[in-house]
Amino acid sequence: MKKIYVACAVAALFAGTAGAAGAAGAANTPTNYQLELMSKLDASKAPAQNFEMRKWKINLPYPDTKPEREGKTMEVYASQLNDAENPFSHPEWFYTNAETGAMVFKVPNEAVTTPNSKNARSELRAMLNVNLPTGYKDPSTNFVLASHDNAAAYGSIGGRMSAALSVDHVSLSGNDAKMGAHSVVIGQIHGSNNEPLKIFFRKLPNHEHGSLFWNYEINPKDKKDRFDIPHNIFGQYNLTKDDKDPVGGIKLGELFSYDVDIVDNIMNLTFTKNPGEANEQVVTYKVNLAEPNSASDLDTSYAQDWMYFKAGAYNQCNIKPKTNTWSSGCSNNGLDAGDYTQVSFYKLNLIQ
Repeated sequence: MKKIYVACAVAALFAGTAGAAGAAGAANTPTNYQLELMSKLDASKAPAQNFEMRKWKINLPYPDTKPEREGKTMEVYASQLNDAENPFSHPEWFYTNAETGAMVFKVPNEAVTTPNSKNARSELRAMLNVNLPTGYKDPSTNFVLASHDNAAAYGSIGGRMSAALSVDHVSLSGNDAKMGAHSVVIGQIHGSNNEPLKIFFRKLPNHEHGSLFWNYEINPKDKKDRFDIPHNIFGQYNLTKDDKDPVGGIKLGELFSYDVDIVDNIMNLTFTKNPGEANEQVVTYKVNLAEPNSASDLDTSYAQDWMYFKAGAYNQCNIKPKTNTWSSGCSNNGLDAGDYTQVSFYKLNLIQ
């Protein structure tokens, strides 16, 4: 299922890590590949002027002002993101880095959330039919596998999302025994109920390196039976503060990339550490989403489900009561206390 290989390229290593308290905006020496990506970005422009965003909307961690969304997370439609005269950005939660041109997603540990989540987010959601900005379940705005009985009715069969990014900060507070603590989801494929793919970055405060891993959530007949199957990429998903630093992982501020390519029924995943460098490392997976996962008799597969891509920063830290199943034991004492997550994208391409 997994293949690892190392390729050679021009060497230009990172120097330095995150500053005091894991602060965002860490001083790192850009690699050649990162400089190449930065050369294509204009630090004075809004995200949608640097990145192709015609098929994205975004949810942000503050209350919406639209009457139909009162009390819900702010939702900015594709038409607003790409407004010719005033393309959308937010000075705190979604903006262009003034030095690198990267698209920055920032999220506090506690904010208004989407209805089915306990965690706040600054996260893009693919909408293949932008003429239906709120038509989340409409076939034309989602994709399916080739196995779907009515595949022709949907926006596409499969698709591809490629990204190059750095995680600049994760919450400093949290119960390290809880998976949500000190972690952020940076890319997803979401189904009608469950997720065949969630890409995580997690770094404990006493570690220099963070871990990159992905989860497959089984798609059972009864939603209460769902659970995640984790896959380590660089580092290890279930570390605690008593474990050794995952030196094979990724530091805050270091550039890495992922590529998700759905062809017919196959999910092809490629993760690259030190992209374009002499010490580049690539990990790949190939998963047939139309077949039940062998790790569970309850999985029905995603053969007949509809799906969509997501990308950004989905903060896994929250301050829910410790008795709550989804609690991560985090506090919300503000950005200065380190109670937030931040992710910077240097490349994001959606092909559907």
